[in-house]
Amino acid sequence: MDVNNPFALYKWQALFDARELFIDGLTTTLEVTVGALVLSILLGIVFGIAGVFPNRVIRALNRVYVEFFQNTPLVIQVIFIYNALPHIHIVMPVLLIGIIGVGVYTGAYMAEAVRGGIMSVSKGQLEAAMSQGFNYWQAMWYIILPQTKKVMLPAMANQAINLVKNTSVLAMIAGGDLMYQADSWSGSNMYYGPAYFTAGVSYWIICFLLSKYINKLEKKAEV
Repeated sequence: MDVNNPFALYKWQALFDARELFIDGLTTTLEVTVGALVLSILLGIVFGIAGVFPNRVIRALNRVYVEFFQNTPLVIQVIFIYNALPHIHIVMPVLLIGIIGVGVYTGAYMAEAVRGGIMSVSKGQLEAAMSQGFNYWQAMWYIILPQTKKVMLPAMANQAINLVKNTSVLAMIAGGDLMYQADSWSGSNMYYGPAYFTAGVSYWIICFLLSKYINKLEKKAEV
């Protein structure tokens, strides 16, 4: 038995025996990823449009949201939500905290991608749409946003991939995600090699598949 080898065969055997833990962690990571991605895209669209809104107050709200969440660490935001909400009698499952924390954080970056995409479209397009009877939000949704896909998709794709990796922050609040399970399991037996290698490969597979899917979307957007 080679105790000094971090990847000794018996350690891999132990990991295989504990595979249910890692499968549960992977499932939680995927659930947080999907939920946070949907939330971040919704926030990105709303605040991205707000960033070019004619009203100064609305634009100011965009800047406050973007600047605050982009310039404070995600781990601090998540830990704050986890510890602060119970003091105002709001108790949420850790999974939901992860979705909200990661989603709101990523939404700030998505908002900048959407705002940049909108600004790449000629102002005349908006004016023409509104002259045809569209209100501001209808013009944005039906006329402007469809034209921004080529500009927005690459930036939003990068943020979606970063979001997957950022879900590992749940390990800081015992979120039951893949990183938490790897850290907890290896901490109990010191089998760090197989645990972190498996977690790393799992994150890579998720990000790789997501990037391939996004590449297909980008090709469709170019047609």
